[in-house]
Amino acid sequence: MTSPDRSAPFSFRRTLGFSALAIALTLALSACGGGKPDADAQAKQADDVEQKTDKDGKLVKEAQPIPVEVVPVSRRDIEASYAGTAALEAPEEAQVVAKTSGVLLQLLTEEGQQVKAGEVLARIDPDRARLEVARAEATLRKLEAEFARSKELFERKLVAADAHERLRFDVETQRAAWNLAKLELSYTNVVAPISGVVAQRMVKAGNLIQLNQAMFRIVNIDELEAVLNVPERELGKLQTGLAVSLSVDALPGRRFKGVIDRISPVIDAATGTFRATARFEADDGKLMPGMFGRIQVIYDRRAETLSVPRVALIEENADPAVFVVNEDKVVRTPVTLGYINGEFAEVLAGLEEGDQVVTAGKVAVRDGSKVQIIVPSSALARASTESIAGNGRQ
Repeated sequence: MTSPDRSAPFSFRRTLGFSALAIALTLALSACGGGKPDADAQAKQADDVEQKTDKDGKLVKEAQPIPVEVVPVSRRDIEASYAGTAALEAPEEAQVVAKTSGVLLQLLTEEGQQVKAGEVLARIDPDRARLEVARAEATLRKLEAEFARSKELFERKLVAADAHERLRFDVETQRAAWNLAKLELSYTNVVAPISGVVAQRMVKAGNLIQLNQAMFRIVNIDELEAVLNVPERELGKLQTGLAVSLSVDALPGRRFKGVIDRISPVIDAATGTFRATARFEADDGKLMPGMFGRIQVIYDRRAETLSVPRVALIEENADPAVFVVNEDKVVRTPVTLGYINGEFAEVLAGLEEGDQVVTAGKVAVRDGSKVQIIVPSSALARASTESIAGNGRQ
């Protein structure tokens, strides 16, 4: 019974020894196997460093060039102008009203038709007015006959002077009543007071027309006006006779020429502005009253001056500058500006003719940035169009 007790501890100690040996061997193999990937990673990292180092062994981070579009500084005519907005108005406009009452029998014109001054637009029932003329004429003829007999008797001193004069006054009064009746009859023909186009018809045939009722509106559109409310700081620049350019939303792509016709000598104290009225030709009816126009008044012009596109300017209102491409890098260059119109700005100092200034991509660049000049999309479109046209000709 004592031998089994001695063999049990020995077996346990032998098993434990084998387990420890296995663990040690496993750790050793793991250590040996994991060292190789670390060495490979270190070698790759070393290769990468060598690829990004210069000859002195310093790390150099190569920046990719930024694509930009450029335009050369060139010479062109620059116009100094004031821009504003205003609605077109017709300086000559009239509302046709009825000068007598009655039933409207006939309409002789319609909206959009051209009419001349004195042309009949409509006719009102004239029967009542015609009867009034006949009655007044008959009374006048009776009084004229009585006055003729009274004159013979007065010459023979058979009629008192005051009775003769009273009869003469009655004749004159009745003649005025007859003329008034004829005038009322003429009012049954509604005529145009001015030449122009019928802008609005407000009545229909068969309507009972009242005295002073509005019937038509006529507008002369041969000439149109636009009133600009200009800030008082521009008072010394604007004057009568200056050329004016007009564009309207209804006719895109077209510009109409005009002149400053008059300038108000009074400045509105509430708004600090003065009125400048521009006059335009109607251009065969293309322009119409009520159109909203964008107006440009050109008050000075400089020929063959250095200029750059306004899109090339940086901080246009504060310290203006541009990015100039020097070899493959950009240099921020301050400039002194003169006149600025819609698309271009005059350069008084800072640039020379032929300098390449950045117009597109300037937001992404900084002073000294490396850039790559690309062909503008518009130029590519033109080149593509020319290529297609050339292929078609072939």
